[in-house]
Amino acid sequence: MTVRGADLPAIYPDLKGRQVLISGGATGIGQSLVEAFARQGSRTAFVDIDTGAGQALEEKLVEEGLQVLFRPCDITDVRGYQSTIHEIADHFGPISVLVNNAANDVRHALDEISYERFDELIAVNLKHQMFAAQAVVPMMRQVSRGSIINFGSMGWMMAAPGYPVYAASKAAVHGMTRALARDLGGEGIRVNTLVPGWVMTEKQLKLWVDDKARELIERSQCLQGPLLPEHIAQMALFLASDASAMCSAQNFIVDGGWV
Repeated sequence: MTVRGADLPAIYPDLKGRQVLISGGATGIGQSLVEAFARQGSRTAFVDIDTGAGQALEEKLVEEGLQVLFRPCDITDVRGYQSTIHEIADHFGPISVLVNNAANDVRHALDEISYERFDELIAVNLKHQMFAAQAVVPMMRQVSRGSIINFGSMGWMMAAPGYPVYAASKAAVHGMTRALARDLGGEGIRVNTLVPGWVMTEKQLKLWVDDKARELIERSQCLQGPLLPEHIAQMALFLASDASAMCSAQNFIVDGGWV
């Protein structure tokens, strides 16, 4: 099957040499983000709790001659995460592109959620995005430019069942984007939400995509064929680059035309 657009990557010259930070970059969509930015010539740093996968990806890309830095990090420990962000900036320079990708769409029912589990899910799906922005915005002010790309989800828009706290977190991301875009726009810092549809990552294929799901996808997407991590990465490149210089406070949906 031919993957639409996968063999026609865009080149953004202004991304060469830019300092980029990606959360949850070791696998899935995050891995595609890391590879896409690194191959644009960006100084690409990423964090993840999967140390083995992160180190393997870093080694692979460095061997290709690309500027990539991996740091193992639990993004739910926001103080530790902010410390890691500053360590990365000391190594690569002030971060001017932040990609808040890390999340976990683990299924959970209302009657099973404890106070502690609620906080855990908010931490992995919302809280770290705000505090990563808090850490990098002074760096963006220093270089008089910046793009923050928050990751939302089509799930809550479609009223998808089975993860109420995840849905609430992702809905909140959209509100956070709008507020930060207004607060930071006067300083040349853009903030947008990248909204993936049902992306065929290894995790999704293993846990959730059965024959019934495939029928739903085929029926719901205007465009036929799998939505892949590479498609999400291409939108992230656009939002990071000066090609989107007048884009802020918006939702950019990449879902194959889900209706």
